[in-house]
Amino acid sequence: MSTVSYSKTRIMTEGAMMIALSTVLSMVKVFTMPYGGSVTLLSMLPLILMSFRHGTKWGLGIAFVHSLLQILLDVSSVAAAGSLGAQIGCVLLDYVLAFTALGLADAFAKPFSNNKLIAVAVATFGVCFLRFLCSFFSGWLLWGSYKDYYDWAKDLPVWLYSLIYNGSYMLPETIVTIVGAILLVKAMPKQFEHQ
Repeated sequence: MSTVSYSKTRIMTEGAMMIALSTVLSMVKVFTMPYGGSVTLLSMLPLILMSFRHGTKWGLGIAFVHSLLQILLDVSSVAAAGSLGAQIGCVLLDYVLAFTALGLADAFAKPFSNNKLIAVAVATFGVCFLRFLCSFFSGWLLWGSYKDYYDWAKDLPVWLYSLIYNGSYMLPETIVTIVGAILLVKAMPKQFEHQ
Protein backbone atom coordinates (compact mmCIF):
# COMPACT_ATOMS: atom_id res chain seq x y z
CA MET A 1 0.00 0.00 0.00
CA SER A 2 1.44 3.37 -0.96
CA THR A 3 1.98 6.19 1.53
CA VAL A 4 -0.59 8.39 -0.22
CA SER A 5 -3.39 5.81 -0.07
CA TYR A 6 -2.50 4.96 3.54
CA SER A 7 -2.72 8.63 4.41
CA LYS A 8 -6.09 9.03 2.71
CA THR A 9 -7.37 5.84 4.33
CA ARG A 10 -6.22 7.06 7.74
CA ILE A 11 -7.83 10.46 7.24
CA MET A 12 -11.12 8.92 6.05
CA THR A 13 -11.12 6.56 9.04
CA GLU A 14 -10.44 9.43 11.41
CA GLY A 15 -13.15 11.44 9.67
CA ALA A 16 -15.65 8.62 10.12
CA MET A 17 -14.77 8.48 13.82
CA MET A 18 -15.20 12.26 14.15
CA ILE A 19 -18.59 12.09 12.40
CA ALA A 20 -19.66 9.30 14.77
CA LEU A 21 -18.42 11.23 17.82
CA SER A 22 -20.13 14.43 16.65
CA THR A 23 -23.37 12.52 16.07
CA VAL A 24 -23.31 10.92 19.52
CA LEU A 25 -22.50 14.27 21.18
CA SER A 26 -25.37 15.92 19.27
CA MET A 27 -27.72 13.55 21.07
CA VAL A 28 -26.51 14.77 24.48
CA LYS A 29 -28.59 17.91 24.76
CA VAL A 30 -28.20 20.46 27.55
CA PHE A 31 -31.49 22.01 26.43
CA THR A 32 -33.69 21.91 23.34
CA MET A 33 -35.74 24.67 21.79
CA PRO A 34 -39.40 23.83 21.07
CA TYR A 35 -39.20 24.37 17.30
CA GLY A 36 -35.68 23.22 16.51
CA GLY A 37 -32.19 23.95 17.77
CA SER A 38 -30.43 22.88 20.93
CA VAL A 39 -27.34 23.29 23.04
CA THR A 40 -25.34 20.07 22.90
CA LEU A 41 -22.30 18.63 24.58
CA LEU A 42 -19.60 19.91 22.18
CA SER A 43 -21.12 18.24 19.11
CA MET A 44 -19.42 20.66 16.68
CA LEU A 45 -15.94 20.26 18.16
CA PRO A 46 -14.96 16.96 16.45
CA LEU A 47 -15.70 18.49 13.03
CA ILE A 48 -13.76 21.64 13.88
CA LEU A 49 -10.85 19.51 15.10
CA MET A 50 -10.91 17.56 11.82
CA SER A 51 -10.46 20.80 9.89
CA PHE A 52 -7.47 21.79 12.03
CA ARG A 53 -5.83 18.38 11.69
CA HIS A 54 -6.30 17.85 7.96
CA GLY A 55 -7.04 21.23 6.42
CA THR A 56 -10.02 22.96 4.91
CA LYS A 57 -10.58 20.52 2.04
CA TRP A 58 -10.88 17.49 4.33
CA GLY A 59 -12.69 19.53 6.96
CA LEU A 60 -15.37 20.59 4.47
CA GLY A 61 -15.71 17.06 3.10
CA ILE A 62 -16.13 15.43 6.51
CA ALA A 63 -18.49 18.18 7.73
CA PHE A 64 -20.56 17.78 4.54
CA VAL A 65 -20.94 14.04 5.12
CA HIS A 66 -21.95 14.82 8.71
CA SER A 67 -24.61 17.24 7.41
CA LEU A 68 -26.13 14.47 5.28
CA LEU A 69 -26.27 12.17 8.29
CA GLN A 70 -27.99 14.90 10.32
CA ILE A 71 -30.64 15.23 7.59
CA LEU A 72 -31.33 11.49 7.78
CA LEU A 73 -31.56 11.59 11.58
CA ASP A 74 -33.93 14.57 11.54
CA VAL A 75 -35.96 14.00 8.40
CA SER A 76 -39.21 14.92 10.21
CA SER A 77 -37.98 18.53 10.53
CA VAL A 78 -37.39 18.70 6.80
CA ALA A 79 -40.88 17.30 6.12
CA ALA A 80 -42.40 19.93 8.46
CA ALA A 81 -41.16 22.69 6.15
CA GLY A 82 -44.27 22.18 4.00
CA SER A 83 -43.67 23.00 0.36
CA LEU A 84 -40.93 21.44 -1.75
CA GLY A 85 -39.15 24.81 -2.00
CA ALA A 86 -39.19 25.24 1.78
CA GLN A 87 -37.90 21.68 2.22
CA ILE A 88 -35.02 22.35 -0.16
CA GLY A 89 -34.28 25.60 1.71
CA CYS A 90 -34.38 23.71 5.00
CA VAL A 91 -31.98 21.04 3.74
CA LEU A 92 -29.56 23.70 2.49
CA LEU A 93 -29.72 26.24 5.34
CA ASP A 94 -30.42 24.08 8.40
CA TYR A 95 -28.17 21.19 7.46
CA VAL A 96 -25.85 21.26 4.44
CA LEU A 97 -24.53 24.83 4.67
CA ALA A 98 -24.81 25.07 8.47
CA PHE A 99 -22.80 21.94 9.25
CA THR A 100 -20.44 22.06 6.27
CA ALA A 101 -19.33 25.55 7.39
CA LEU A 102 -17.68 23.91 10.42
CA GLY A 103 -15.07 22.52 8.04
CA LEU A 104 -13.75 26.05 7.44
CA ALA A 105 -12.10 26.25 10.88
CA ASP A 106 -8.58 25.83 9.47
CA ALA A 107 -9.15 28.69 6.99
CA PHE A 108 -10.33 31.00 9.79
CA ALA A 109 -7.26 30.09 11.86
CA LYS A 110 -4.60 30.82 9.22
CA PRO A 111 -4.21 34.57 9.95
CA PHE A 112 -3.50 33.70 13.59
CA SER A 113 -1.07 30.84 12.99
CA ASN A 114 1.56 32.38 15.29
CA ASN A 115 -0.69 31.86 18.34
CA LYS A 116 -2.48 28.48 18.40
CA LEU A 117 -4.79 29.40 21.29
CA ILE A 118 -6.07 32.55 19.60
CA ALA A 119 -6.29 30.74 16.25
CA VAL A 120 -8.47 28.00 17.77
CA ALA A 121 -10.72 30.49 19.60
CA VAL A 122 -11.18 32.78 16.58
CA ALA A 123 -11.71 29.88 14.15
CA THR A 124 -14.23 28.21 16.44
CA PHE A 125 -16.13 31.46 16.83
CA GLY A 126 -15.99 32.08 13.07
CA VAL A 127 -17.46 28.73 12.04
CA CYS A 128 -20.07 28.83 14.82
CA PHE A 129 -21.09 32.29 13.63
CA LEU A 130 -21.49 30.97 10.07
CA ARG A 131 -23.68 28.18 11.41
CA PHE A 132 -25.72 30.78 13.33
CA LEU A 133 -26.16 32.84 10.14
CA CYS A 134 -27.56 29.78 8.36
CA SER A 135 -30.04 29.24 11.22
CA PHE A 136 -30.90 32.93 11.28
CA PHE A 137 -31.67 33.04 7.54
CA SER A 138 -33.60 29.79 7.76
CA GLY A 139 -35.70 31.16 10.63
CA TRP A 140 -36.28 34.40 8.79
CA LEU A 141 -37.05 32.93 5.36
CA LEU A 142 -38.61 29.55 6.18
CA TRP A 143 -39.82 29.34 9.78
CA GLY A 144 -41.10 32.86 10.45
CA SER A 145 -44.68 31.71 10.97
CA TYR A 146 -43.59 29.97 14.18
CA LYS A 147 -43.17 33.35 15.87
CA ASP A 148 -46.95 33.45 16.35
CA TYR A 149 -46.65 30.57 18.85
CA TYR A 150 -44.80 32.89 21.25
CA ASP A 151 -46.50 35.79 23.00
CA TRP A 152 -43.21 37.69 23.18
CA ALA A 153 -42.66 37.42 19.42
CA LYS A 154 -46.09 38.14 17.91
CA ASP A 155 -45.42 41.83 17.25
CA LEU A 156 -41.77 41.44 16.25
CA PRO A 157 -40.52 41.54 12.67
CA VAL A 158 -39.66 38.04 11.47
CA TRP A 159 -35.93 38.82 11.18
CA LEU A 160 -35.80 39.95 14.83
CA TYR A 161 -37.73 36.89 15.98
CA SER A 162 -35.24 34.68 14.11
CA LEU A 163 -32.29 36.57 15.58
CA ILE A 164 -33.57 36.13 19.15
CA TYR A 165 -34.79 32.55 18.72
CA ASN A 166 -31.66 31.23 17.01
CA GLY A 167 -29.34 33.32 19.15
CA SER A 168 -30.88 31.86 22.30
CA TYR A 169 -29.38 28.45 21.59
CA MET A 170 -26.51 29.26 19.21
CA LEU A 171 -24.85 31.75 21.57
CA PRO A 172 -24.57 29.23 24.44
CA GLU A 173 -23.61 26.48 21.96
CA THR A 174 -20.86 28.73 20.58
CA ILE A 175 -19.55 29.63 24.04
CA VAL A 176 -19.50 25.98 25.13
CA THR A 177 -17.71 24.99 21.92
CA ILE A 178 -15.09 27.75 22.21
CA VAL A 179 -14.40 26.85 25.86
CA GLY A 180 -14.17 23.16 24.92
CA ALA A 181 -11.80 23.91 22.03
CA ILE A 182 -9.57 26.10 24.23
CA LEU A 183 -9.41 23.45 26.97
CA LEU A 184 -8.64 20.76 24.40
CA VAL A 185 -5.89 22.75 22.69
CA LYS A 186 -4.33 23.50 26.10
CA ALA A 187 -4.48 19.84 27.13
CA MET A 188 -3.49 18.34 23.76
CA PRO A 189 -1.97 21.00 21.48
CA LYS A 190 -0.54 18.44 19.07
CA GLN A 191 -4.06 17.30 18.19
CA PHE A 192 -4.65 20.68 16.51
CA GLU A 193 -1.54 20.45 14.30
CA HIS A 194 -1.74 19.46 10.64
CA GLN A 195 -1.21 15.73 10.24
